[in-house]
Amino acid sequence: MIQDEAPQLHDPHETWWKVPLAASLPGLPLLAWEFSLFQADGYTSGINRLILTGFCLFAIAWLLPHRQSQRTLRTAISCTALVFAVLPLALALLLTAAMASS
Repeated sequence: MIQDEAPQLHDPHETWWKVPLAASLPGLPLLAWEFSLFQADGYTSGINRLILTGFCLFAIAWLLPHRQSQRTLRTAISCTALVFAVLPLALALLLTAAMASS
């Protein structure tokens, strides 16, 4: 009999680390900078919650089991964390442009 060579969903995924690494390299320094910048206001705002959620999502992306079946979830969580890292900066740039145009 010929065995199927397709990878099973429970098999270990050798390149599981590529997606979290690609999202973490720009995302984590940006989140750390934004955290230090927005933490100075002294109260918990929506932006602080967004930044802390981004940190938590990066941690979850790295801590998921290294299986083929978790690849889609790991990609979605890593991309969401990267979006959460970029949103406060994009909001600040948008508000700066709005203030400069008036």
